Amino acid sequence: MDNSGIYVGLDIGTTSIKVIVAERVKGQMNVIGVGSERSNGLSRGVIVDIDKAAEAIRSAVRQAEEKASIEIKKVIAGVPANLVKIERCRGMIAVADESKEINNEDVQNVAAAALVQSLPPEREVLDVIPDEFVVDGFDGIKDPRGMVGVRLEMHGTLFTGPKTIIHNTRKALEKAGLQIEQIVIAPLALSSLVLNDGEQDFGSIIIDMGGGQTTAAVIHDHQLKYTYVDQEGGQFITKDISVVLNTSLENAEKLKRDYGYANAQQASDDEAFPVDVVGQSTPTQISEQYLAEIIEARLDQVFDKVKQHLDEIRALELPGGIVLTGGVAALPGITELAEQQFGARVRVFTPNQMGLRHPSFDEALAVIKYQAALSEVALLVKSALTGDTRASIALDFSEPAQSAPVQSTQTTKQTKQTTKQRPEQQQDDPDRKGAVERVKGFFNHFFD
Repeated sequence: MDNSGIYVGLDIGTTSIKVIVAERVKGQMNVIGVGSERSNGLSRGVIVDIDKAAEAIRSAVRQAEEKASIEIKKVIAGVPANLVKIERCRGMIAVADESKEINNEDVQNVAAAALVQSLPPEREVLDVIPDEFVVDGFDGIKDPRGMVGVRLEMHGTLFTGPKTIIHNTRKALEKAGLQIEQIVIAPLALSSLVLNDGEQDFGSIIIDMGGGQTTAAVIHDHQLKYTYVDQEGGQFITKDISVVLNTSLENAEKLKRDYGYANAQQASDDEAFPVDVVGQSTPTQISEQYLAEIIEARLDQVFDKVKQHLDEIRALELPGGIVLTGGVAALPGITELAEQQFGARVRVFTPNQMGLRHPSFDEALAVIKYQAALSEVALLVKSALTGDTRASIALDFSEPAQSAPVQSTQTTKQTKQTTKQRPEQQQDDPDRKGAVERVKGFFNHFFD
């Protein structure tokens, strides 16, 4: 089977590894294979035993291969936001072509210039996203190819992370017999799946509740502005249940999944179930409400720490509210508990694809959607990071922008004046001075 229209998303989670195979047909993404395997060799979202992690990845990939009837060689891998730093970058070059018409090579060269950063030896560039291009001083350009100019600039966003995390991920995939098509920062990918255009524009918060950690990400103006990682997740809830009820971790996990409620007010004190207690020959009856109180206590603690960090940057004032993802988000009553804690509108995102209707599949599906939605210009910029210039041409998932060649700087200036208003002009427009715009303006200033 020809894999040119095939996308494979990989989510290496602390408690489970998810693989999703999707096929793009006439602009539609169809899921054709899914694999899920219990994680091994991971701690708090980070690979700590490469061999064990590689074996678990191989097992999940085999399941997806059998269901999709294909051989998987390349994957789009999501990586956690642990210690990710978000920085501005910019590069500038002289247009090389004698005709001064900007081409693919110029875009790659200006991206390479923007990547020249003085990084500490323990950090590595994870991703680079072009925010705008500037041709001879005229900014706001999304695709400069075909335009005429002497000087080309690129302003972008640079994401860096610890080399150890990236190296271990690459090494585990290599040992599993896989190549990395793209590494994607998980919150960045999730924003393309769980938020609509307005929520990404005016600002929203994504809280990814995984087994090993909880990650809060602030999305504003279609950009990832802030991340906070709390090293507590679903495994801590399981351990709490195990300790309080004096039962094994396996039993505690099963109790959480089968009978757990995030909000004790929604659980019943009359409904009871048997629990195998260590040192006792007969099971003990435990009520739903008692189990829910154990779960709610841990979630209260997690939400409280996340809220403190979000309050520091006034992110809870963003109009888009909060979206919960990840396996823990499947607990009944978690929406109501989160709304009480954060004082904001909260919803849980669940994929609507058959067989994937659980929040734990969000990330694997998100990295596929993120990769498929990348423009050709974004792929050219990323090729400067990977050094694979051929990939940028082969992975043409979208139509190139139909920008007319700029015949002169005067023409460019006229086009700019009709297509883009500077932020200062927008603030002077009385029709845009609503409450939402004031919040949006604050965050533009704060995060920039």
